Amino acid sequence: MTPSKLRLVEATLHRTGTKTRMPFRFGIAVMTEAPHVFLHGSFEIGGKVVTGIAAEGLLPKWFDKSPDKSAQQELDELLLVIRQAVAFAREIPARSAFDFWRELYAAQMPWAAERGLPPLLAHFGVSMVERTMLDALARAHGVNFSTLLRENLPGMDLGVIHSELAGREAREFLPEQPLAKVIARHTVGLSDPLTAADVPAGEALADGLPQTLEDCVKFYGLHHFKLKVRGDVDVDLNRLRQIAEVVTKHCGHDYAFTLDGNEQYKEFPKFVDLWERIQGDEALRAFFEKLIFIEQPLYRSVALDPKIAKIKEWQGGPPMIIDESDAEIGDLELALELGYAGTSHKNCKGVMKGAIHRCLINHRNIVGGTQRHQMSGEDLVNIGPVALLQDLAAHAALGNASVERNGHHYFRGLSVFPPSISEAMLTKHGDLYTRLDGFARLDVRGGELNLGSVNAAPFGVAAELPMNDFESVAL
Repeated sequence: MTPSKLRLVEATLHRTGTKTRMPFRFGIAVMTEAPHVFLHGSFEIGGKVVTGIAAEGLLPKWFDKSPDKSAQQELDELLLVIRQAVAFAREIPARSAFDFWRELYAAQMPWAAERGLPPLLAHFGVSMVERTMLDALARAHGVNFSTLLRENLPGMDLGVIHSELAGREAREFLPEQPLAKVIARHTVGLSDPLTAADVPAGEALADGLPQTLEDCVKFYGLHHFKLKVRGDVDVDLNRLRQIAEVVTKHCGHDYAFTLDGNEQYKEFPKFVDLWERIQGDEALRAFFEKLIFIEQPLYRSVALDPKIAKIKEWQGGPPMIIDESDAEIGDLELALELGYAGTSHKNCKGVMKGAIHRCLINHRNIVGGTQRHQMSGEDLVNIGPVALLQDLAAHAALGNASVERNGHHYFRGLSVFPPSISEAMLTKHGDLYTRLDGFARLDVRGGELNLGSVNAAPFGVAAELPMNDFESVAL
């Protein structure tokens, strides 16, 4: 099909509050509540107006980890970058979706730099508009997200982003069909209880969902995990030993995991010390034979500094990927040159950017005759009814088979939204959600998620979602 030209006609933003069922500690932050926003964008595509949707929980201390900013200031800036991206998008004349995205990115990034806003944050605003655009484009053509990419309806030029892909098409690198299932890789947060003995008196939950790692494994049938470390070697080693005991007790040898460095290191030798201590520990050394990769151990300001990130020089080290450092379009190529194995995909970092990155990773593996280069699926406490489903649709289309999922663990399903949202999800996405006490919760079975209804939808979301119970936010 020929890529459709489009233009943004109108946009609306809606907001509601959400509270977690248990605290989520990551890096320097602890989350107990967060605003959740929905962006609708109406686009003229092929002579008709079609509306797409995007959503995200606004999470301070991830897009910008400045210790000098309050959580409220970071929340204000998250809304600011969405508003500015919409304002720029209104002024972009009709273009293919790919050209529209590139022009929006080219406007937003220098605007953000002038105001001292980090690239990761700036691109988040772009991605919100991009997601509404891709949803609208899929609806206009009556296709799912996988078909949208493989038939190149956005008009992507891979060589513009990665020159070695010039003249190539996404369909050469992406799966012929989206993944029918993905493995739910369970996050073990820095303060998450591992067994009932770790739950402080008076803090045990009785909400129908598991609280401890031990109970989560049994409840969901988990076998993939994401383990977070805090940067204190002795504390981390002790924590890892405890996790290993729980995992091997309930999973035997049927498990795999990733290690999230949480940007806790500004000096590479200190992280190497952690790894060497792990290898010197008999129990952990055996446990770490099931390690998939290590994610972003170095702080974003130094992770791509060749004077500090001596990845290539590390003989016998594990595969390492970037996450927060994948903020600008050229960052993956730089990371691969430094010796990193790949990057993560989150829709909030850019959807088409992630798709083209996946093409580059697959291309490098083919050319090199290797499987070393990786793209992981990571989370940002994603929950439905939109953000989670669009994220899963992207991972299915890109072939990311093991995907970190943590939103369903820290939030009590969709109980944070009006009952009509749960009913819409249960009606349209009954293979992904199941009922609990009158609301919908994510249905992880055997450690996996079924994506049939997600893949059948234009961009993950099949249901029409009412916004009348949410606060309208000025754009």
